[in-house]
Amino acid sequence: MRKGLERDLIKRLEDIVGEKFVLTDEESLEKYSRDETMGLQAFPDVVVKVGETRDVSRILQMATEHSIPVTPRGLGTGLSGGCVPSHGGIVISMERMNQILDIDTENLMVVTEPAVITAELHRAVEQQGLFYPPDPASLESCSIGGNVAEGSGGPRAVRYGTTKDYVCGVEAVLPTGEVINTGSKVVKDVTGYNLTQLLTGSEGTLAVLTRIILRLIPKPRMKVNLLAPFDDLSAAAKTVSAMLQEKIVPTAIEFMDHPAIELAEKYLKRKVVFDTAAAHLLIELDGNRKEDFEHGMDVVDEICKRFGAWDLLVADQKEAQNRLWEARRCIFEAANRIGGVYETMDVVVPRNRIADLVRSAETIAEGSRLEPLCVGHAGDGNVHVLYFKRDGMEKEEWAREIKKATHSLYRSTLEMGGKITAEHGIGLTRKPYLSLDFSETQINLLRGIKKVFDPRGILNPGKIFDPV
Repeated sequence: MRKGLERDLIKRLEDIVGEKFVLTDEESLEKYSRDETMGLQAFPDVVVKVGETRDVSRILQMATEHSIPVTPRGLGTGLSGGCVPSHGGIVISMERMNQILDIDTENLMVVTEPAVITAELHRAVEQQGLFYPPDPASLESCSIGGNVAEGSGGPRAVRYGTTKDYVCGVEAVLPTGEVINTGSKVVKDVTGYNLTQLLTGSEGTLAVLTRIILRLIPKPRMKVNLLAPFDDLSAAAKTVSAMLQEKIVPTAIEFMDHPAIELAEKYLKRKVVFDTAAAHLLIELDGNRKEDFEHGMDVVDEICKRFGAWDLLVADQKEAQNRLWEARRCIFEAANRIGGVYETMDVVVPRNRIADLVRSAETIAEGSRLEPLCVGHAGDGNVHVLYFKRDGMEKEEWAREIKKATHSLYRSTLEMGGKITAEHGIGLTRKPYLSLDFSETQINLLRGIKKVFDPRGILNPGKIFDPV
């Protein structure tokens, strides 16, 4: 047991969930001290694996009574430190609450517990001929609850929107232990303030989500992936703008710069097709009407070639499609495993400014002696900029230069009409920069909302903004 959570409180937690689901040993606590954010770690005093809503309610009642910090945790795949217990206390792990409760084929809804893995939910609903579009890059390891808490996006956002567009209702436990239910299996609801959407993207700072209702759509009958290599990113960006101007809205339009292609190759230990290109566009099309589908492919082919694509590789079989996506989806895992020390930014700009943003990111990196890598969702303007520490750079220089570069990139993003985060959340990593984007009045409104939900400030303290 670490720094001082008293034995009688540990015993109360054991009485709630059972002794085997209360962890206090150092090895277990280390696992729950971090997410996928490079270099960020803080230990809890205790981890509690809850099994039902009542467990969460009783633990939060106890935590409020004794003013103990509580950090909700899904499966720990976040990229902003949202589930890192920066104030110690209790980590409530949702990992046991991992059941799909109802696939409602009549109302096109699914009801799920929070720890269901996103890809498993995809497969389950697709077996019923239905489709849940949001697809974060970590879909094989991230959880639906984490997606909702962070307002996650993914490649398909350009056509289908992000997680928030599919959340129709939640069961949530307030810091007092009270359980509320918002929304329902309906697609229209203007009953008072929209608490469902307020809790979506709230990063575990307002309530703990224990059940989620998601909207589904019919599964498209046809899908194809297209890979286009380019000599420069500007040409790839112009291709995206031209597609949208032609009223062709692909399911996904992803891009990777050359450093990203090289990193993927090293991680996957195999050659990536067109690996000498300056940039890749990975385009996905889906549809139900054959003539519309084929027209879209023809238009995309013509536009890509018009803007200088070397070729257009077509993958219409599942195995080939998965192989194309493997390089794009592995980037953050590759960066964590073999990329070295880095920081990542999750910025978003109007779609026609992507090339400008990447040029700005590269110029900033050069001025700070950092190694840049850019990947992202070209179709919705969301660029993930990774700045790597150069070999031989001292720790103090790295800390100084990455702080300066991050500030400069956020300033540049805002000047282009963008925002400092699109799908990874504020958490701990972007908290120092929130005031660049939000006015003092806006931040005070957020603080006021937090105070109403969590008057004692026990729930995920230190995320988004510092406690006051």
